[in-house]
Amino acid sequence: MSKRVVVDPITRIEGHLRVEVEVDENNVITQAWSSSTLWRGIEVIMKGRSPMDAGLLVQRICGVCTSSHYRCGTEAVENALGVKIPPNAQYVRTLIQVALFLHDHLVHFYHLHALDWVDIVSALSADPEAAAEEALRWTDKPIAAGAGDLRAVQERVAKLVATGKLGPFANGYWGNPTYKLTPEQNLIAVSHYLKALEIQRVAAEMMAIFGGKSPHPQSIVVGGVTSVRDLLNPARLQEWKTKHAQVHDFIERAYLPDIKMAADAYRSEPTVLGGVGVTSFLTCRDFPLGNGEYLFQDGVILNGDLSNVKPLDPSLIKEDVTHSWYQDGPALHPYEGRTEPNYTGFKTAQTLHGELPTLDVNGKYSWVKSPRYDGEPIEVGPLACLLVNYAQGNPRVVEAVDSFLSDTGLPVEALFTTLGRTAGRLIQNMLISKAGMETFEALVSNLAVDKSTFTQPEMDPDKEYQGHAIIEAPRGTLSHWVRIKGGKVENYQAVVPTTWNAGPVDANGKIGPFEASLIGLKLDDPTQPLEVIRVIHSFDPCMACSVHVMDFKGADLGQFQVGPKGA
Repeated sequence: MSKRVVVDPITRIEGHLRVEVEVDENNVITQAWSSSTLWRGIEVIMKGRSPMDAGLLVQRICGVCTSSHYRCGTEAVENALGVKIPPNAQYVRTLIQVALFLHDHLVHFYHLHALDWVDIVSALSADPEAAAEEALRWTDKPIAAGAGDLRAVQERVAKLVATGKLGPFANGYWGNPTYKLTPEQNLIAVSHYLKALEIQRVAAEMMAIFGGKSPHPQSIVVGGVTSVRDLLNPARLQEWKTKHAQVHDFIERAYLPDIKMAADAYRSEPTVLGGVGVTSFLTCRDFPLGNGEYLFQDGVILNGDLSNVKPLDPSLIKEDVTHSWYQDGPALHPYEGRTEPNYTGFKTAQTLHGELPTLDVNGKYSWVKSPRYDGEPIEVGPLACLLVNYAQGNPRVVEAVDSFLSDTGLPVEALFTTLGRTAGRLIQNMLISKAGMETFEALVSNLAVDKSTFTQPEMDPDKEYQGHAIIEAPRGTLSHWVRIKGGKVENYQAVVPTTWNAGPVDANGKIGPFEASLIGLKLDDPTQPLEVIRVIHSFDPCMACSVHVMDFKGADLGQFQVGPKGA
């Protein structure tokens, strides 16, 4: 007899996410539903605004990947108006994006996702000397992994545990049998968790050098960038380079070894070697290197066919709202997209923990729309980026992926797993970090002969315009779409990575990546669904990006009760 398991909220993500699954008598997931419980209203807020303010407004969608929305919204308007920005402006925007990726991927693995792999409490029983020897198995120059460092970390964690208040480590499923690292390996990872808190600050400072501040940088405008004095100051350029070197060093001496260590420990864990239910992937061209080339190329893989990578065609993107809390209608291209809320509430059903409010899975059950590419659900993200570029023979990607597979002894098939998705984020971060220095050098060289940073945009209020931008954000492919009439935004849509991955079932019964990745997963203990959380965290969900509402004037845009009536 099937049982309903409700995981709400999914923590260690950005935003509000609920997952419900049905498990059979063997605790195997047979059905899964993903729901976000905050309304997305940014499109409504954008109507009637000046296009010149689009980037500044839409970056408030989220406090994590702010510069991605900022840049994408600005470039959508530039595309509509036909504005071509100077090379220096393009390089600066890329360097801001590099800093964001370095920061975001480190924070995701160590502070959001690592605790799905690392048993914190187990580290208390580790032998620090043995742990120091273990660290040398994965790199000859480990960071924060000497016996003295590890003993100090162990004592620090022991004091926290002794208080009975675990702080950020509270409510974990410590001791769950699907944890595979040894106590010594767990201690190494905990030490790097703490060290990463320092390094992520450095990465955030990198963004602030050219962006003005972090989060929510302020230096990108329609037509270029405004951080002219920073670009012309050798000390500021050197500061970015120095901080980049510090972050890159941590990636190579901690992040990479830790992923290799996890890959070795989990290489036979079935719940880690699954987790990819949608085998279609999409990515876009991004990260200019300064020589007319880009680090990543665009492409689409449909139904796992790596031999036939198709070019990305933006006209084939549509969003379905059949099971989303919006007014019914056909799937629409983003230029024609509508954002009209229609909240229908929850139902009551029997679950593993008794009778509880549950999703109306036969009706509408999420604020996330369901993007489709030529009618197909698509996974986006670092894994998709690497798979598309690997299949196309991108030499940098092929070398990095083959090197990782060789070092770990994993087959190519391991890429199509939860472990592969997590390793893919590391590999992408290493590639972006190295390419970032090429872009930095291109900026320095170009400044010697050209100091322009801005092109004056022109907009005729009597004309209508439409434009879009598609870039690669830390969680995957991001696109913004704008239509302008009378000098104001007439329609605005953002199709974000987590929307692609977290959308509910569509009108044709096709399920998205979150839901598909859970089906077939066997839970060791349904009351401690660590396996569900591990798979979902591997996508790095950002629900605020996919469903969001705000009004900077404080006006009441509407009230919605997210829960059962009468609760």
